[in-house]
Amino acid sequence: MDKSKARVASNAIGRLYITMRHLMNRGFYKPMGVSGKTLREALLELQPEIYGAIAEDKLEINGLFYVLDRLPEGIENCKFIHLTSDEGYKDTHIPVIIPPKRRRKCYLLDEEQINIEITRGRSDVYDILTHLTFLFIESHKIAHHVLREDEKDTIREWKKLEEALQKSELTEEEIELALIHTSTIIGRSFTETKNVYLQFANEHHPHRFLHLIYGLGKLALDEIQNKDKRVITFSKTLRQRIGHHIYGDIWATKLKQKLQELQLLNRPLHIISANMHSVMNYLYGKQSMQTENAMDCFQQLSQTENKADRKKVMRYAKQHGLHFIKDDTGTNIDVQIIDLAQVNLNHSYLEKSKASNAVLLVMDYAFGEQAYESMDELLKPLRLEKEEIKLKVESISIMGKAGILEGDKGDIMLPTAHVFEGTADNYPFQNELHLSDFQHEDLKVQCGPMITVLGTSLQNKDVLEYFKTSTWGMIGLEMEGAHYQKAIQSASKIRKSISEGVTVRYAYYASDNPLKTGSTLASGGLGLTGVKPTYIITKKILQQILR
Repeated sequence: MDKSKARVASNAIGRLYITMRHLMNRGFYKPMGVSGKTLREALLELQPEIYGAIAEDKLEINGLFYVLDRLPEGIENCKFIHLTSDEGYKDTHIPVIIPPKRRRKCYLLDEEQINIEITRGRSDVYDILTHLTFLFIESHKIAHHVLREDEKDTIREWKKLEEALQKSELTEEEIELALIHTSTIIGRSFTETKNVYLQFANEHHPHRFLHLIYGLGKLALDEIQNKDKRVITFSKTLRQRIGHHIYGDIWATKLKQKLQELQLLNRPLHIISANMHSVMNYLYGKQSMQTENAMDCFQQLSQTENKADRKKVMRYAKQHGLHFIKDDTGTNIDVQIIDLAQVNLNHSYLEKSKASNAVLLVMDYAFGEQAYESMDELLKPLRLEKEEIKLKVESISIMGKAGILEGDKGDIMLPTAHVFEGTADNYPFQNELHLSDFQHEDLKVQCGPMITVLGTSLQNKDVLEYFKTSTWGMIGLEMEGAHYQKAIQSASKIRKSISEGVTVRYAYYASDNPLKTGSTLASGGLGLTGVKPTYIITKKILQQILR
């Protein structure tokens, strides 16, 4: 472990976040101009694992995949990127674009401008700005590859690619010629370029990769040759609202009012932060799917093509105590309220569980700092005209994905404390889930402190190696744990809005190992590998709630 490299990387992360806050308060900046220089330099100094060969001359392919899954399609052509709060665009006729791997609403206003709604707090801003900085750095790689030394003319390959993309249809031979020219432009082999082309292609945009490279390169050329800089702006409303818990307050109040409407406010409540399928499938999958083997059922329901089966389980669940609340507040956190008194546990995969009149509140994943806002507001009493009604919260369970530092994809992590990256803030707690709970399961389990990072895309091997091998002894990294625990501790220990002895459970399954080459998030998802750990954690949480 090189401590000096770890310190340099840690300082770079600190500079990135200080700079991003400053730029947001300023209201606008030019990412490839003087105002964006600190961000670019810090990112290149850090060289995050997720962005691979960002500091090299060739185009970084895996990082590009990762970023474009989290940014709206078409952003590569936009000179003006406007970050806004929820300011009423949903009431217009402009089509909404939602990136595949990030639940944020985006609106393409014209060929040059896209607006991105920020409703999940500063973590969302950090996420977008780091991805955009990476994207713009890569775009300038393309421009430098195609510009001749005098920066006035472009190489022949760029002109040939431009000609090809002006045609309405391309023959197989023309596609191969375009790919040969593109391989020169991005500094990759023809074989690599062809594979990437096929990966990016979809039914509506078969030549998406070629258009992407051209769009990124064209805007970078405009910046170099014509000084026509891309601009990122932050709306005044966003700058006024961010950090004020506006969306979290509306979301939590709506949920508590729903509990009151269903006459469930006086019942024991167990809050679970998880996905929107595992708890439901464990309780209702056996009866609705008529499948005895639990894992076979869960794998079947996890496959993309089995949409009809998932709808069948949902229909059955709604008839037996489940109420689904689709979010319309801007938090993007859907919720299931499950009345266990209406669930026949003997017909679930939790056989031999005793009957319960408790209520489960299953909330979808929060994002970074949003975890504090959502949990803090949820644990406050419901304020009525003449009284305040406290929730009878008996347990709070947090499950999700995280990066592991000693192990592989699919392993399980049980934290004993959360440490917030870049600060001395630490949150030790008594985790009700123990290694002994998983001793008969065919999975590897790690137990120890975990670090709550400011952003998963900004992790560096030297920093992570330090956290792992030093006296910190970290077993993994994620983005929400410290924020959740901060809200839980303040509600239970200081504000007394919930019981001081509230039971807390944390468990994560490994989505990646950022210390292993080829095992970062950019290398692809878990697929069915994630099914087993997800449902084993779900089982353990439900068994403890129902014991």
